[in-house]
Amino acid sequence: MTSAHALGQFLRTLPASAAATFLALFRIVDPFGGLPIFFSLTSSWPAVERQRTALETSFYVFAILVVFLFFGRFVLSFFGISLPVLKIAGGLIVANTAWGMVTSTSRMTVAETEEATDKEDISLTPLAMPLLSGPGAIGVVLALAAHVDNWLAYLGMVIGIAAVALSVFLFLCMGGPLVRRLGPGAVGAINRIFGFLILAIAVQLVWDGVADFKG
Repeated sequence: MTSAHALGQFLRTLPASAAATFLALFRIVDPFGGLPIFFSLTSSWPAVERQRTALETSFYVFAILVVFLFFGRFVLSFFGISLPVLKIAGGLIVANTAWGMVTSTSRMTVAETEEATDKEDISLTPLAMPLLSGPGAIGVVLALAAHVDNWLAYLGMVIGIAAVALSVFLFLCMGGPLVRRLGPGAVGAINRIFGFLILAIAVQLVWDGVADFKG
């Protein structure tokens, strides 16, 4: 029995499919890894705005992965997009955000700072895509979907994705208490440190995409 056939057999039941999807995606999505950029970009926001953004981010993570679960191969094929191209594009988006953090470029006007409803929406980009549900997570979903052929297994995968999205929400909400304990000076310093690290992640994404082309 080949490993692919064994995986397909394992994914046929709902509990096994849900568990396998969650375990495979959790380490790739890495909700804890999204804390630095979420913390840096929302450190001056009211608690209600941070919680709303965390909820929207988790929803987008769920929606993106479910869409690619059912229509991913068709979408990529229709637009002629490969996973290496997604990695490079995602890296450029993250790099743009990280550069503003490193150079302390203001992302909002004074009016936007005072009015929460005018704040720039970061839940879709760069948080949900490409930082959390990026090319790596999409690739995992496509690989798992290739081994299932019944509605019960697909339902289990949707449940597993929902569990990952819930973990994203819970981890991002954990950043609130930390923000309240830090002053503006500490926040500014941490922003630059996190910005540099996130810029390195962006460069790695682009490098991986280029390496995939060479491979």
